[in-house]
Amino acid sequence: MDKITEFVGSLTGGMVILTISVGFYNVVARYVGRLIGIQLSSNALIELQWYLFSMMFFLGFAYILKHGANVRVDFLYTNWTLKQQALVDFIGTILFTIPFCILGIWVALDPVLQSWGLLPNGNWGTWEISSDANGLPRAPIKTMIIVAFATLLLQAIAQAIKYLAVYKGYPHAAEIIQADIENLPLE
Repeated sequence: MDKITEFVGSLTGGMVILTISVGFYNVVARYVGRLIGIQLSSNALIELQWYLFSMMFFLGFAYILKHGANVRVDFLYTNWTLKQQALVDFIGTILFTIPFCILGIWVALDPVLQSWGLLPNGNWGTWEISSDANGLPRAPIKTMIIVAFATLLLQAIAQAIKYLAVYKGYPHAAEIIQADIENLPLE
């Protein structure tokens, strides 16, 4: 799971550049288009920009968890032993992160399927489309909600296993966690 998370996390770096490029084009095209009297941008490009921006966050959740880059209140935690930290991280992951991901997938599943065109009678219809003229379909970006929760869930399980290994006294697991925390290339 760690390798998948690293790969998906590396994709977000490229999405930052792509999002900035699309945003830059949208701004320039709007002003140049007004100047010459031709519409050079579209709602599809504007929506593409926020789709990419959303995907950066969705795909980055598991990466952030793996590297310990999430926000913490460390005034007590930093003074604890590795075993105490691992126990707190394990319990927090089991009680909060994993159930939150499962709940997120469960709650998002029906709206995502409806967005893909699932009708109440079980047949399939047309995709949900943006209400803006020339907008993009909504189904792919809504699907990313489930992908985000699924990758976060899998990484949370991987992290829980590592935390349990540290708590049980396996020094290699602590080294892996520490290396992940120190090796955050997207900073």
